[in-house]
Amino acid sequence: MTFFLALQRTTACAASVCALALLAPGVAAAQGAVQVQGAWVRTAVPGQPGTGAFMTLTARESLRLVRISTPAAAVAEVHQMKMDGNVMTMRPISALDLPAGRTVELKPAGYHLMLTELKQPLPPGSSVQLTLHFKNAQGVESQQLLTLPVAATAPRAADTPAAGKAPAMPVPHGPHSGDHKH
Repeated sequence: MTFFLALQRTTACAASVCALALLAPGVAAAQGAVQVQGAWVRTAVPGQPGTGAFMTLTARESLRLVRISTPAAAVAEVHQMKMDGNVMTMRPISALDLPAGRTVELKPAGYHLMLTELKQPLPPGSSVQLTLHFKNAQGVESQQLLTLPVAATAPRAADTPAAGKAPAMPVPHGPHSGDHKH
């Protein structure tokens, strides 16, 4: 009986993957195409409009991170913080290059993922579903689904799951307000 149930689950999963491939012919599955390490989202208290997500990404082939989506926020963007003279500036960027085999760090005060217009508080110990959307040199899009832990500070490497299996729903992006902090 156990074998039969396992076979049913495997068949159902395979059917789901085939159905998704038929529904989204221009999108390739990228589970594992990018190694994700140390991923986490900074906690957000009630009334706080935004927060950041941080991780390191290592792509097997050259890719561009072109978009992120999450059900946790109305706006999810790739941001860059840098010094402009004596002033630290933060801006959304249209894409982030991920050269093949090179690690790209998303961290506070550098490149990071910005989640604004949060739909609810993000207390420590909770998790956030996030989808990274990539494009390769041929223009083929792919995505990688993640479930990130929420913490006040970066968790130890052993405590951060690399990539979760929970699906994230695309969220339309609104205008960038520019008046938020990390």
